[in-house]
Amino acid sequence: MIGIAVNPSRSAAAALGAALLFGASTPFAKQLVGDMPPVLLAGLLYLGSGVGLGVFRFLRERNIGMPHLSGREWVWLLGAIVSGGILGPVLLMVGLSHTSASQASLLLNLEAVLTAVLAWVVFREHANQRIVIGMALIVVGGVLLTLPQNGTLASTGGMSGNLAVAAACLCWALDNNLTRKVSATDAVFLASTKGLVAGITNTGIALALGYSLPTWSLTVESMAVGLAGYGVSLVLFVVALRGLGSARTGAYFSTAPFMGAAIAILAYGESTSAAFWAAAGLMVAGVWLHLTERHDHSHTHEPLLHSHSHVHDEHHQHQHDFLWNGTEPHTHPHQHEAITHSHPHYPDIHHQHRHSS
Repeated sequence: MIGIAVNPSRSAAAALGAALLFGASTPFAKQLVGDMPPVLLAGLLYLGSGVGLGVFRFLRERNIGMPHLSGREWVWLLGAIVSGGILGPVLLMVGLSHTSASQASLLLNLEAVLTAVLAWVVFREHANQRIVIGMALIVVGGVLLTLPQNGTLASTGGMSGNLAVAAACLCWALDNNLTRKVSATDAVFLASTKGLVAGITNTGIALALGYSLPTWSLTVESMAVGLAGYGVSLVLFVVALRGLGSARTGAYFSTAPFMGAAIAILAYGESTSAAFWAAAGLMVAGVWLHLTERHDHSHTHEPLLHSHSHVHDEHHQHQHDFLWNGTEPHTHPHQHEAITHSHPHYPDIHHQHRHSS
């Protein structure tokens, strides 16, 4: 497996890079959704991701064997592919066909909220008051975007578009938490596998429904957007999950809608409302609370055997049973012995312990 060693600063940078690429893809996808049905566009976006990353992985390794995953890990990966790779993109494309790109971009902040809720309630990731308040502000901002504007009820199409985007966020929230379970695996393998399976499935469904592929120029453009916004973005997101956990990575990633909204407003001249800017302010405040969080307490690491890219920091003080040339980071199966200590940390792949309060 090839990846980036667990480091909070690098993980945060990876999450922000993922946010930038995904945020930029939303207004571009909005321009494309009028030229083809949503299910076909979703298929081409992920197909571009899978093919592009697959080629990169082949050029990088030449011999692209399967990483070792347990039976349970394959189930988690399959669940992530279905929820985030097949259902999520289709719902987003449906939503984009009924709402503006800037509004959809901000509404995508709900993904971070739902990711955190699932992480806390279902997957037992630790949360504190600061994180909960930040998420509450993001929720209120998302609600503002769905309220009727100018004293009139929102149109049926607009509301259905908002609901479709929200449903996409729920699918991606589940995807994020399931992907975290396998985030120690090669990020390029995870992203390329998801892209190929989701791309082939959605494109196949579209063709079975009688839709035809668009022109070569539109096909290539769609796949290029998918490679950057869904492929490279996902690789960086997996790296961030490895170092920050699901909820914190979701908080960093929630800057994506602001980037997408800014591009939509500046590049395409979309209009904005008072509710839009109020929602933006609430969401910025919520994101700031997350990005400035500090978590430090005495904690115990249980013995753990796994494999990922690492350096010999305080969590990796092991011996090697092979000749090592001193290069870091490097990847090999290694055993963590039990240790109790205290330092600032996130719920990364080494800090998935329970809290007494």
